[in-house]
Amino acid sequence: MIKVHDFSKTNSLYNNFLAQLRDLKVHSDRMRFRRNLERLGEITAFEISKKLKFEESDVYTELGVAPSNIIKEQPVVATILRAGLPLHQGVLNYFDNSNNCFISAYRKHSSNDLFDVEIEYLSSPNLDDKVVILTDPMIASGTSMVLAYKALLKKGMPRHIHVVGVIASAEGIEYVRKNMPENTTIWIGAIDEEMTAQSYIVPGLGDAGDLAFGEKEDN
Repeated sequence: MIKVHDFSKTNSLYNNFLAQLRDLKVHSDRMRFRRNLERLGEITAFEISKKLKFEESDVYTELGVAPSNIIKEQPVVATILRAGLPLHQGVLNYFDNSNNCFISAYRKHSSNDLFDVEIEYLSSPNLDDKVVILTDPMIASGTSMVLAYKALLKKGMPRHIHVVGVIASAEGIEYVRKNMPENTTIWIGAIDEEMTAQSYIVPGLGDAGDLAFGEKEDN
């Protein structure tokens, strides 16, 4: 069974930054919104690092040798454009020598309430036997995350996938758990129970991409 780490179940600074992301009085400041997403990426990266393989290494100082445990292999850091960019940057701040992967996904609407998620672009290194951290702040229906994962398989079979989100719907979490492999771990800031017919999470926070980068004109 895929394990889910829900940060809202324990008290930490993560909850402060998440509360600011949700708060109408705060999140209209785009720079602060992006920075808070980045901070949540940093916190999550720190927690993920505890699950990685380490190896002993001697570090030479001016006065001697310090035995140290360092990460054996940097993960590949991937994101779904465009909303995932600040969260991705936060993860990358800590895994700063990682290779990167970018996936473009968008909603192709057939009516006001109906749409399909389309994957349009993928730029990625080889992923065979790699640890991949796949970020997207909002996991609503879970469809985008699952399709992004399937797109990644064109570049190889990862050894482990860490799915990183900020807010998810309960339905979205269940969909990811049913449609991604057992070698997946989900890291999420909060799980909200409701979702609208248009697949927006309630209470959620709104459109993360628009809040971070400005409103877009849909085709």
